[in-house]
Amino acid sequence: MIFQQLFDPVSSTYTYLLARRYGGEAVIIDPVIEHVGSYVALLERLDLKLIKAIDTHVHADHVTGLGRLRDITKCVTVMGERSGADVVSMRVREDEKIDVDGIELRTIFTPGHTDDSYSFVGADRVFTGDALLIGGTGRTDFQNGDPFAAYDSLFNKLLKLPAETLVFPAHDYHGNTASTIGYEAVKNPRLQVDSAEAYAEIMNNLNLPDPKMMDVAVPANLVVGHSLNQFVRPGEELDIEQYRKLCSQGDVTVIDLREEDERARDGWIANSLHIPYGSLDSQLSPSGMLRRIASDQQGQMMLYCAHGERSALALDTMRNAGFKDVKHLKGGLAAWVSSGGDVKHSA
Repeated sequence: MIFQQLFDPVSSTYTYLLARRYGGEAVIIDPVIEHVGSYVALLERLDLKLIKAIDTHVHADHVTGLGRLRDITKCVTVMGERSGADVVSMRVREDEKIDVDGIELRTIFTPGHTDDSYSFVGADRVFTGDALLIGGTGRTDFQNGDPFAAYDSLFNKLLKLPAETLVFPAHDYHGNTASTIGYEAVKNPRLQVDSAEAYAEIMNNLNLPDPKMMDVAVPANLVVGHSLNQFVRPGEELDIEQYRKLCSQGDVTVIDLREEDERARDGWIANSLHIPYGSLDSQLSPSGMLRRIASDQQGQMMLYCAHGERSALALDTMRNAGFKDVKHLKGGLAAWVSSGGDVKHSA
C-alpha cells in the first residue's frame, strides 16, 4: 500500500494520501488548500488518479483543499452526513464503507469536537480527525462541540477498536506522527477518567484561545464549493420542473451516477440507468455503455447524482469527449426528493 503522511506547519494539520498501488486510484484525507499543488504533483509522480477527497469535519484552523482538488481532478468530495459544507458530493453515515481501488474505510460518527466529526477506519488504522489526538483530544467549546458526546465517541466507539489499531489524527502540535488505540487508552491524560462527568469537567475548564484562523476558516469551509458554472454551460442544467417536462416530451435516458451503496440507502428515480461516476472513463470508451447509448438513441441523456456535483463534473467530461444533448439535474436526488418526487427501492 502507498501511504503518505503530509504536514502543514502553519496549522499543524496532517493530510493523508492512500493508494493500493502505483498507477492506481487514491484517496486524500483532510487536505489543506495551500498544499493542493503539492498534492497534485505527488499524485502525478506516483501515477495516481485521485478518486475521493475526505474531510473528517469542518475545520476551524485551516481552509480545506476539497473544493480546489475537485476542480482540478474531478474527484468525489466526501464528508459525514451531518456536515453543512456545500462542497460535499457524497455524504456518508455511521458504519458505511468507502472503497477506493481495494482500500476500504469504514465510517464512525464521532461527534464532540464538532457536531459533524467522523472517523475513518481502515484495515489496521483509524483516521480520527480531531476526535482523538496523540496524547490529547479535540476541544469541545465551539462548532456545537459537546464534551459528553466526545466522551461517548471516545470510550464507546474509538477505544473499542483493537488495541493495535494505528491512530492517525488530523493534527499534532508536538512532532508526533502516529500512536495506537492501546497506547492512548493507557497513556493519554484526557482519557484517564471514570465517567462522562469527569471528562466534561476537564474539557470545560481548558480555557484555550480560539484558533487564529477560526473566523476565516469556518465560514470558508462551509461555503467552499465554488461555482459549478465552470463545468456547466447555459441550458445544460435543469431544475426539477424542467426535468419533468423533458421526460414528458420524448426519448430521455436518465443516468444515476451514484454508487451502489447510495442507491441501496436512498433509492433512485424510476427507470434510471445506473452508471457509477467512478466508472465514467471506461463507459466513455468505444465499447463503453455510454458510448453505445449515444450511438443507439436520438434523444437526450439526463445525469443525476446525490446533490448535483458529480453530474456536473460528468457532464463536462462527456462534452469534452464529444457527447451532445447531455443535461444534468440541479441539486440531484436531494432536490428531487425535496420536491416530492418518488424514489424506488429494491423489493
